[in-house]
Amino acid sequence: MFKELELKRELKYIIYKISDDFRTIAVEEAGTDKDWNTFREKLVNAKTKGRGGEERMAPRYAVYDFEYEAKDGSGLRSKIVFLVWSPDDAGIFSRMLYASSKAALKHSLGFAAEIQANSEEDIVFDAIIVKVSKGN
Repeated sequence: MFKELELKRELKYIIYKISDDFRTIAVEEAGTDKDWNTFREKLVNAKTKGRGGEERMAPRYAVYDFEYEAKDGSGLRSKIVFLVWSPDDAGIFSRMLYASSKAALKHSLGFAAEIQANSEEDIVFDAIIVKVSKGN
């Protein structure tokens, strides 16, 4: 599925989650919607079951084909961004599990930038542009 995003540009994003049995990383959702805020809300509202079965806020991995205008006016730029969403109010077990599993997913994907986000303010469009464009 990542190749559809990377090579064919048929997808705009892929959201990954660790399965409820904590054994695998699987695609939770993939989409073509280009609206950043729609994608962002999917991360902010991600839920998982805690070890006791209760529902709580959840980390996620995501890959997003981020497009932006170059500051020098030279046109549209596109970078594939690996986003690690680990909200501060997610359970400690989930946050540790996602942190320790990140390397396996990173190794299997290729992307231009990685962004660690722990609060909603970390994933507003303007904050992402600054990190992705690195001044370009």
